[in-house]
Amino acid sequence: MAARWKDALTDKLCEAFLTLETLDDVYAFLEDVATIGEIKTLAQRLEVAKYLYEKQTYPQVVKQTGASTATISRVKKSLDYGANGYKLVFERMYKAPPVFLRDISILDED
Repeated sequence: MAARWKDALTDKLCEAFLTLETLDDVYAFLEDVATIGEIKTLAQRLEVAKYLYEKQTYPQVVKQTGASTATISRVKKSLDYGANGYKLVFERMYKAPPVFLRDISILDED
């Protein structure tokens, strides 16, 4: 999982997120803990992940998100070899997989 960066400080950060109850709570915390640029970067990566799940090409993702090919590659690597965090978030956000996640092998249980 997060063995390389997991420690007492990151545990506290994750626990802090778990205390938040509303979207406004999350916005307030993010605004205090990160720069607007960092927040926008994370949001863009989530959007890139969605388009990659839709099997869109890098040029299509660039056009739709404005992300660099380096960012797209980083997200693609996380999708292919990461901790399945994107999958977990999408499953929980959409209870039943939304159209862009249906019939995608990454959702198949082993």
